[in-house]
Amino acid sequence: MPEIVRFSVSLESDLLEQFDCFCAESRFATRSEAIRQLLRERLTVEAVSNDAADVAASLTLVYDHHRAKLTDKMIEIQHSRADRVVSAMHVHLTHDLCMELIALRGPAVEILDLASELSGLKGIYHAKVFVVRAEHPGHHGHHRHHAE
Repeated sequence: MPEIVRFSVSLESDLLEQFDCFCAESRFATRSEAIRQLLRERLTVEAVSNDAADVAASLTLVYDHHRAKLTDKMIEIQHSRADRVVSAMHVHLTHDLCMELIALRGPAVEILDLASELSGLKGIYHAKVFVVRAEHPGHHGHHRHHAE
């Protein structure tokens, strides 16, 4: 784990008050935890936009499972990128609607392209992708190897 470094930040009193409200509403244990999370989120956005990081993502799709060949197309796309699809879970919402939760991992540009390809299929009602770094920024040390 990287060493903790302390630093000072100067803020206007009204901005600090707003930040404290944000921390309380979001139930952060401390201001430091809130700042760490905000920095990580912003750095992830930058890394993804610059294609500078290996990312993990969750893609949630809500769709009409009665739409002709939609599920076949979704499966075909996922199988064609099996190296990027970690896992998928299918959930029945109503008689007509299903939700697919797909875990993805790989280079940002490839993950966002795959998410766009699936999200753009005819019959998809809602699509949301959530992207995070797959490892700590600047971490070049030990990589865990999972048993196969």
